[in-house]
Amino acid sequence: MNANPNHAELFKLPARERLALAEELWESVAAERQAEPVPESVLTILRERVARYEADPDDVVPWDEVKRKLRNG
Repeated sequence: MNANPNHAELFKLPARERLALAEELWESVAAERQAEPVPESVLTILRERVARYEADPDDVVPWDEVKRKLRNG
């Protein structure tokens, strides 16, 4: 399960402590990801989508309909 011998001691921790460590690690990764700038290509797409919506806010498909279509193929 553990390919890194440097982490062997971590796997000996009680489950509660391993879970707390995993949560701390996840939060640290999330904080770093939030600090990263959004790529310009993504911002361009988002701006285009907002502009399309603002131009015709009634041209939307309700979420329930989208889910139904996905489930029914």
